[in-house]
Amino acid sequence: MIDLIDVFKIYKIGDTEIRALDGINLHIDKNEFVAIVGQSGSGKSTCMNMIGCLDIPTSGQYIINGKDASKLKEDELAELRNLTLGFIFQQYNLISKLNVFENVELPLIYRGVEKNKRKKMVEESLERVGLTDRMLNMPSQLSGGQQQRVSIARALSGNPPVILADEPTGALDSKTGAEVLALLKEINKEGNTVILITHDNSIANQAKRIVRLHDGQIIEDTVLEGVENEL
Repeated sequence: MIDLIDVFKIYKIGDTEIRALDGINLHIDKNEFVAIVGQSGSGKSTCMNMIGCLDIPTSGQYIINGKDASKLKEDELAELRNLTLGFIFQQYNLISKLNVFENVELPLIYRGVEKNKRKKMVEESLERVGLTDRMLNMPSQLSGGQQQRVSIARALSGNPPVILADEPTGALDSKTGAEVLALLKEINKEGNTVILITHDNSIANQAKRIVRLHDGQIIEDTVLEGVENEL
């Protein structure tokens, strides 16, 4: 489903060359739950942007769902993002002036989904995260955990094959964070590929596979399939 093939991302600041990604080769299959982990400056955020079609390689190829994203124009990348990827962010990124239903509905409006179909898809997404009774609430009326669940419902609303979660528990207390991770595990069991970006080893250990980055290179790729870990 996802292939990064000899991917480099190089930035130049004056005479200094920074290799944010330095020859990455990574394959992620359908229905995997992968944690990409590393400290600040490791390249994990650049890798996330690449997988999320928010950036393109300086050189190398990025294949997602059979398409070479490294050769697409910006409007084509936007369409690929909308159809293939659901994003979950650390700070939720909800629109404060929209209620829960409207926040979850927004990506479907951009996609051009018909109104009655949108309504059904939003309701199904909110049911998956246990928030059907909160759909008319504003974000300010929700706890942090509930806001993150709305963010997850929004990511799921268009039924994308890939969920990309960037530090999804970073703004939450440990108990609520564990609940969000349990929900991501359930989403993975239901068939979605889940890619978790984190700097926290205890969070990474909740995935089925750990890919560790350092100085723009993969230094570890370990499968944890069948291991149930507790936070």
